Amino acid sequence: MHKLVNPLAKYGAMLALVLGASYVLPDTGLLAKPGYVAGDFRTFYPDARTRVVVYGTNSCPYCAEARAYLRQRNIAFADVDVNDAAQGRRDYTALGGQVVPLILIGGRRLDGYDEQAIEDALEELTAS
Repeated sequence: MHKLVNPLAKYGAMLALVLGASYVLPDTGLLAKPGYVAGDFRTFYPDARTRVVVYGTNSCPYCAEARAYLRQRNIAFADVDVNDAAQGRRDYTALGGQVVPLILIGGRRLDGYDEQAIEDALEELTAS
């Protein structure tokens, strides 16, 4: 009986560990999706030189932070208020926008304000 209990205890502990990890890890960000959606967003840029677009609103504090962050780094960007610009609203909808700010940087769409995701996208943009 003693020889049977030891392996059962090990399997029980492993099962508890796996089930516990599957419950805890998603909340830690260790299994998080990338902070962006990759795609070809050229049709959403106002001209060939503009490679960064911020879709937001004037009342959104995260939009204001994103704009300030880009300005602080001397990054040229198109600023589109989705409440005031009809074309901006159509573009935002076509992009599947559900949150603001929605930021296009090169071939990445960022949903929300995340400094690290912005830095990563800018780094990829300058490398290409």
